[in-house]
Amino acid sequence: MNAKDKTADKSVPLKKQETGTVAIEEENNDTVEKQDLSTQNADLDTDMQKKKTAKNEQAMESKHPHNELEKFFISALQDIYYAEAAIEQALAKVKGKATSEELQEALEDHELVTRKQILRLEKVFKHLGKEAKKKKCDAIDGILKEVDEMVKDTEDGSMTRDVALIIGAQKVEHYEIATYGGLVQIAITLGHEKVADLLEITLDEEEETDFLLTEIAEEHVNFEAKNESLL
Repeated sequence: MNAKDKTADKSVPLKKQETGTVAIEEENNDTVEKQDLSTQNADLDTDMQKKKTAKNEQAMESKHPHNELEKFFISALQDIYYAEAAIEQALAKVKGKATSEELQEALEDHELVTRKQILRLEKVFKHLGKEAKKKKCDAIDGILKEVDEMVKDTEDGSMTRDVALIIGAQKVEHYEIATYGGLVQIAITLGHEKVADLLEITLDEEEETDFLLTEIAEEHVNFEAKNESLL
């Protein structure tokens, strides 16, 4: 055997050793890739779990007010829900006591509007995921009691009674305007845009009614009541 053959024989084990090294490196690379994939899957599972937790927290917040303003908002809605029901009952009683046909029609129309406002409030509660509940409103009870006494102090069939009815009705309207105006702004602050839109519809209706009552008083009721006192 010559020197060339000896050199060839010695090179064969080196090739085998190189092949083995490559195989080990490929195995190590596969292991690293599997570890990376496992890490990615773990990160994905963590992200999904975080999203699920966030959704659960949002659901809990919809059932339970997350701050004092939210609690106050719900309480105020329950308050005006009670008030609207009381106003509807009061309108049913006093609408027939108006002397002028125009005022009587205005009170009848507002009774129908009030019914719609009650249904609208029930939609508001539904949007908030809350049960529509009434909370006793001492303010509206006091105003309605005062209106009833004002009407009783005037003569039946007189224009002065209409003056009393208009003033009484506007006291109610101004209470509602103040309440709904505040509720709209709170709804916007809390991010309840749809609720704010619904409440603003009612606010506009109350302002329109107040304006109509002023027109009726200024156009003829007040002047006719003044002439009554001279008879």
